[in-house]
Amino acid sequence: MKFLSIVIPIHNEEPALLPLYDRLTAVLESLQKPYEIIFVDDASTDRSFDLLSNLVETDGHLKIIRLRRNFGQTAALAAGFDEAQGDVIVSLDGDLQHEPEDIPALLAKIEEGYDIASGWRKHRIDNALTRKLPSRIANWMMWKASGVKLHDFGTTFKAYRSEIIKDINLYGELHRFIPALASFYGARVAEVPIKNVPRIAGGSHYGLGRTFRVLFDIVTIRFLLTYFTRPMHFFGKIGLTATALGTLILAYLILYKLAGHHIMTEHGPLMIAGAILLQAGLMMFGAGLLGEILMRTYFESQGRRIYAIREIRTRRGEPQVTDGTR
Repeated sequence: MKFLSIVIPIHNEEPALLPLYDRLTAVLESLQKPYEIIFVDDASTDRSFDLLSNLVETDGHLKIIRLRRNFGQTAALAAGFDEAQGDVIVSLDGDLQHEPEDIPALLAKIEEGYDIASGWRKHRIDNALTRKLPSRIANWMMWKASGVKLHDFGTTFKAYRSEIIKDINLYGELHRFIPALASFYGARVAEVPIKNVPRIAGGSHYGLGRTFRVLFDIVTIRFLLTYFTRPMHFFGKIGLTATALGTLILAYLILYKLAGHHIMTEHGPLMIAGAILLQAGLMMFGAGLLGEILMRTYFESQGRRIYAIREIRTRRGEPQVTDGTR
């Protein structure tokens, strides 16, 4: 029987915590599987932590992690994932916009053999201009950048096999890209429609400004998925193009000079452009080489591998479950 871990990052969610706890407990008890619930308090300033501390005294399934300061949702999720002991880990928000009753649908996909079951807010109740449209554009860009076709990258409501999620290091705001990052190691991802309901209290912690930060994350994830183990292929292309253009321009100007013309008076800006392109190309080559060295240092110093093994079958046909790092 698989052990379940529920990871819930919270920040000032006091009004929603008791209803969430009651509904979540009812759902988990109905599954008749061993479970734990991990709340990660991201430095709330209301009574969220006190309320959860009282619940811990009465429920042995609960664990509360309190961060020293507000590190953000990605860090809170990472703390919960690191502490989780379950074979399957489910993450969801603490504001009750994710309904605990949808958890069985996510787990059903995991039981089918998928490594990640990602929630899809098929019918969103957000503002069309400030949330729906930017979200649709961002999700399309994420799909194109990562190669993982999901309708809803942004939702926290997902279920993971623990060996998959524990092999992913999260930084910045990359929690929304976990399916894409996991796909790098061959994870199988399924999408499950979930309900999206209004917050019972308070306001959203996200606004239109977050959309612009997503653009930077998309560039980051594209680089990580495509060029992480071969950065020279990225920087080298740019460097080769810039170096070739700069060399052609300067070669032309040298021949022009040998023909008796005055370069500075007639083609001064072109000469400067050629010199800048040549220098930029050499710098890109240097950045690529440094990237190659850093990539090798990252993998070799930590004993990590650039591949992940799902299982090993012996002659007797018995699968050997691995931790995904060998």
